[in-house]
Amino acid sequence: MKAIVTGHSRGLGEALAIGLLERGLEVLGVSRHSHAEMAARFPRFSESRVDLADVAAVCRFIESPVFQAFGNAREPVILINNAAMLQPVGRSGSLAAAEIQQAVNVNVLGPLLLTNAVVQCADPDLSRRILHISSGAARTAYSGWSIYGATKAALDHHARCVSEEGRAHVRICSVAPGVLDTRMQADVRQLETGQFPARERFISLKDSGQLVPPAEAAAKLLAFLFAPAFGDTPTADVRTF
Repeated sequence: MKAIVTGHSRGLGEALAIGLLERGLEVLGVSRHSHAEMAARFPRFSESRVDLADVAAVCRFIESPVFQAFGNAREPVILINNAAMLQPVGRSGSLAAAEIQQAVNVNVLGPLLLTNAVVQCADPDLSRRILHISSGAARTAYSGWSIYGATKAALDHHARCVSEEGRAHVRICSVAPGVLDTRMQADVRQLETGQFPARERFISLKDSGQLVPPAEAAAKLLAFLFAPAFGDTPTADVRTF
């Protein structure tokens, strides 16, 4: 079995990639940054440096031999669309158009292109499991997070639509992983209250020790990913596992 993990260089993506490698899978990491320690530790790990904000680069990557060796593999394949960006944050009307486009490319267009390629390559006799990393922001509205919330909600609905296609060999679910102790959360705590009025809530979660370590969330996500029930529903929340 092979797996493709985007955003593997840190945080939840790093924990997911390591968890898959420890299970004996061959893993391809896709990120703007390399992970030398992971490469040195795991012989079954390879990586491609791809900027998911660059649509042309993503399309070239999909056509590349390294992607085809995974996405078109004659064996079961897992795709984890984990890479995402929080910015731009702020009230509608104050955001830069280029930043909106970048966020949509990374958070939505990249996952949709990669999913399409993996499913397109799939033989009906070979399973494909697609895990979108969603967010509570996809399901709860936050002032200042209109772009981030909308892009994560797009992944939720994409999973619903793909699930409706009813192909037995394609299992997909968009999962909110909980509030994690990652660099993204550190960035949230540095936002101005005017940009993000809910900032104090996330500071409180950190101060009270309620942020979940990435490795803990990754373990729950992978247990769910490999469970027979994965894909029975197109959206889920790790806090209900």
